[in-house]
This record gives sequence, C-alpha cells and structure tokens, in this order.
Amino acid sequence: MLSDNPTLTEIEAVFGKDRFATEAAGCRIVSAERGRAVAEMELSDIHRNAMGNVMGGAIFTLADFALAVCCNIGEEPTVSVDSSISFLRSTQGSRLIATAACDKPGRHLGFYTVAVEDDLSKPIARMTATCYR
Repeated sequence: MLSDNPTLTEIEAVFGKDRFATEAAGCRIVSAERGRAVAEMELSDIHRNAMGNVMGGAIFTLADFALAVCCNIGEEPTVSVDSSISFLRSTQGSRLIATAACDKPGRHLGFYTVAVEDDLSKPIARMTATCYR
C-alpha cells in the first residue's frame, strides 16, 4: 500500500480516506513507519456515552486506525481478520494516544498489539489483532 519510508504527508493522504476515523471520530496520525504507528484523538462530548465516559467504540476506532496505518506501511494491502480489546480504565484526560506495533510480520498473517493511553500517561486499553496480507 505504502512504500517502506513514506512521508507523513503521503501517509495522511492515504488514510485521510478513512473518513469515519478521521472526520467523525477526529483521529489523526502522529507518526508512522514500517511496523509502528502512533495516532491520537482529542476527546469531546461526541466521544462520551450516557454515563459521561469515553465510549468503547471511540477507543476501538482509534486503536483500529493506528493498526491500519501500522500494518500497511511497506507491506501488501493488509486487513484485520481478528481483534480483541481490553478496556483497562476510564480516562480523566482530554486526549487518547494509540501506539500500534507489529509483534510478528508473517508472509500472509501479521500479529499486532495496540496500546491506548491518555494524555495523563494512564493505560486505557490494549488491543491485539491478527491481520491478513
């Protein structure tokens, strides 16, 4: 999908087409390289559930967006086939940061972990995913 060393502008041009993540949820790419990506999301009322906490779906969207960026740099087009997320705590912060890392890049299957923390450096969620190339 993207070469081994794309610029941030090139990466943003491709993943700006993920309109739900970028426009509706407000996800943005902070940094990315083959096997690693960081994305963040400023929190607002739209991200909150009826209890006032950030919705699990909003957290998952950010984690999934970081995963998509991570697994498509320097690889054949890659899609998630399985993922599991554990929500560790609610956030008191104003921003979430997701860091996706490749645990094992296989020829057809890749294994990834995404850590989500808030701007107070508190772990919020952890996602594991299997992706197919």
